[in-house]
Amino acid sequence: MRISFVLEAEDIARFHAALARAERLAECMDEFDVVATAKEALDSLPLASAPSYVRQRLVCVQQMILMLEDDAWGLPVDERREVLRTLIYFADPEDLIPDDVAVIGLLDDAIMLELLLRRLRHVIAAYEDFCNYRRELDAAGTPVGPARGVLLARRRDALRLRMRRRIARMETAPRPDPPAGAAGGPRRSAR
Repeated sequence: MRISFVLEAEDIARFHAALARAERLAECMDEFDVVATAKEALDSLPLASAPSYVRQRLVCVQQMILMLEDDAWGLPVDERREVLRTLIYFADPEDLIPDDVAVIGLLDDAIMLELLLRRLRHVIAAYEDFCNYRRELDAAGTPVGPARGVLLARRRDALRLRMRRRIARMETAPRPDPPAGAAGGPRRSAR
């Protein structure tokens, strides 16, 4: 079953306020603490009983943690900040709906993660491609050493360039008009 809904301007404002809180927290936390807190949150969540829409997004949280810890990938500063902000929101126990509320406690986390992951999709795709390339080198028996390091660095640099081009294109793309009747969208008068 698929359920969809429209977030009104007030709903989005609540998410923006929660994200602003995460940004304030990011200013006073170092990266190690953010990652440790996100890992602790993942470990303490009742994943077995979490709805699949939540579990799907938690896989992305795990992937973001791996991305931050991967020295060979070395995620650049701007993208690192975005990932850390996402992890802070995820790990914040005082988000919109307390995580321990049965069934819906992780709903706000899933919605916010979905919104933030859409912004990070090119970063995540580049990292996935980098990991796939590294696995291909392993499968081909490429020995660890300077030559392999050069191959990985070239691929990483090309993927980062692609990532930044896609992000720039996404940021400059015109936004579609909201559907009729949605907050800020064209309204039809009843005659």
